[in-house]
Amino acid sequence: MEGYRWTAAVVTLSDKGYAGEREDKSGPLVCEMITEAGYDVKKTILLPDEKEEIRRCLCSLCDQDKLDVIFTTGGTGFAPRDCTPEATLEAADRNAPGIAEAMRLASLKVTPRAMLSRGVSVIRGQTLIINLPGSPKAVRENLEAVLPTLDHGLAILTGRAGECAR
Repeated sequence: MEGYRWTAAVVTLSDKGYAGEREDKSGPLVCEMITEAGYDVKKTILLPDEKEEIRRCLCSLCDQDKLDVIFTTGGTGFAPRDCTPEATLEAADRNAPGIAEAMRLASLKVTPRAMLSRGVSVIRGQTLIINLPGSPKAVRENLEAVLPTLDHGLAILTGRAGECAR
């Protein structure tokens, strides 16, 4: 939507990052890329891989802060503590699988390991939530795949545009 700045939050999910044992490089990259795309980053949050804490955070950002979109990074792999998709699904009202599918498809062109990403994309109220991988390289690939199209979906979701049909 021309001239409108979508409000966003970036939530990094990492036990090591939360404990100060690893520098968060993915969260700042998400912020940089979406800011360049015209989004207004209202909040950045760093949390451990704790499903209930993640779910509560996502619900609060949707219900209290009324943000247009939330990007999470991390916690989408096969590690035992990776629970971002489960927490996201518990926070969801509706599924929006095409976004996660498009990100995996784009990443599969780069690496077969993309099939191991469990990230999801969902809607809660009028907020879109998108799980991104934790690696900066994968974050860049995934965002480049979906950012050009998100504007239209967000406009429909938030009532700033009419239906998709042409």
